[in-house]
Amino acid sequence: MSEIDLLKGLDHVVMEVSFALAPLLLFFIFFQIFFLKLPRQKIIDIIKGVILTFFGLILFLHGVHVGFLPFGEAMGEKFAALPYKWIIIPVGFVLGFVATFAEPAVRILNYEVDKVTAGYIPQRLMLITLSIGVGFSIALSMARVIYDLPLMYFVIGGYGIVIVMAWFTSETFTAIAFDSGGVATGPMTVTFITALSLGIAGAEDSGRSAIDGFGMIALVALAPILSVLTLGVLYKFKENKSSQ
Repeated sequence: MSEIDLLKGLDHVVMEVSFALAPLLLFFIFFQIFFLKLPRQKIIDIIKGVILTFFGLILFLHGVHVGFLPFGEAMGEKFAALPYKWIIIPVGFVLGFVATFAEPAVRILNYEVDKVTAGYIPQRLMLITLSIGVGFSIALSMARVIYDLPLMYFVIGGYGIVIVMAWFTSETFTAIAFDSGGVATGPMTVTFITALSLGIAGAEDSGRSAIDGFGMIALVALAPILSVLTLGVLYKFKENKSSQ
C-alpha cells in the first residue's frame, strides 16, 4: 500500500473526531469555570488525557477504515468460498472470544465491577464469561448467515430466556448483565466481526445480498446478558448450597 493510499481519508477522520470531542470539551470548560473549580494540576492531567484521546481516536478510526474493515471483508469472502463452510462457525467463536478479550470497554466494566463488589465478582471471571458469551453469539451469527436462519428466532427466544433467568438471580447480576450487553458491542467487535459477517454474506452464492450479514450486533448485545445472568444463577446456587 502506497503512502498516498495510507493517508487517504485521514482529514475526514480528523474532522469527525474534532466535532465529536469539541462539545465534551466545551461542557467541561463551562462546568470548570462555574462549578467544578478543579486545581491546576488536575486541569493539566485532563488536558493531557484529551490530547491522547484525540490522537488515539484518529489513529484507531483511520486504522479501521484503512485495514480492519477491508481485512474482515476479504477474510469473510475467503471463508465463504471454502467447500466446508461449517468451519466458519468455530472460527467465529474464536474470533468473538479474542475480540471481546481485547475490548477496552469490557476491561473498564470488569474493573468497575471488581471494585464495587470488593472482589466478589473478579475481573478475570467476568472477562472470560463475557468472552465466551460473545464467542457463542458470533458462532450463531455465522450459522445464521450460512444456513439462512431467521434472526427473530434468536432475538425473541434469547430475550425470553433473559426475562426468565432474571427472576432466578440477584439484582446485582441483572444490572451488570444489561450493562455488559452494551460494552461488548465496542469498536473491536463491531468493526472486525461485522466486516467478516458482511463479507461472508456478500460472497454467498445463494442469491442473498450482503444485507443478510447484519443482525449480528443484536446477538452480540444479547449474549453477554445471558452469560452474566448464567453466572449469577451459578453464584446464587453456590450460596444456597453453602448456606444449607
